[in-house]
Amino acid sequence: MLDIYYAASPNGMKLPLFLEEVAEQGAPLAHRLIPVKLSAGEQFRPEFLAISPNNKIPAIVDHAPVDGGAPLSIFESAAILQYLAEKSGKLLAPDPRTRIETLQWLTWQVAGLGPMAGQSGWFRVHSQQRDDYAIDRYVRETHRLYGVLDRHLAGREFIAGDAYSIADIACWPWIYSHAGHGQSLEDFPDIARWFEAIRQRPATQRAFAHYVDPYARVRHPAIEEQVA
Repeated sequence: MLDIYYAASPNGMKLPLFLEEVAEQGAPLAHRLIPVKLSAGEQFRPEFLAISPNNKIPAIVDHAPVDGGAPLSIFESAAILQYLAEKSGKLLAPDPRTRIETLQWLTWQVAGLGPMAGQSGWFRVHSQQRDDYAIDRYVRETHRLYGVLDRHLAGREFIAGDAYSIADIACWPWIYSHAGHGQSLEDFPDIARWFEAIRQRPATQRAFAHYVDPYARVRHPAIEEQVA
């Protein structure tokens, strides 16, 4: 049994998306979804910090780890996705070239796309004060990163080639919030094609059935005028 600590955010939704997909592929992982109320500060509680010392979601506790030992706690979404892919035997190819391509794009998401898009969304949507410099900086860098992914997807069905993988699962929830990040998928036709194909998957439909995009509301309406 897996305890899945998450919240309805792009990072948090990676795990419900993964779990629905492996169930769809015939390798379900028994789990409990445990919401963490970030607005109430539950991520700072000692019992949560014992699992996720960086006070971030998602985090998991595997009560039946692959080594058969004591319960194993894991934090950081990339590490969790790799662990669960290896545990289930799904969404991470065994051949070394495809595997490393998957892992490098997984790393790209957590090191680049997520942080930059998150800052774009924060300053455009959640910040109490308008900061034009920060908005311009992060929206432009997010635009550049979208361009990197768009060029990579040209001629590819998925990020790591022909097979859907944890790289797609890591990136897709962030692209879901593209409007809040100041991006239009009309500028990125290959991302748009890839995004829609994943949106139509039954597992995606189930995972995101009740999801509310946390970046959907723009606090400063005039921001729309300055986004390139």
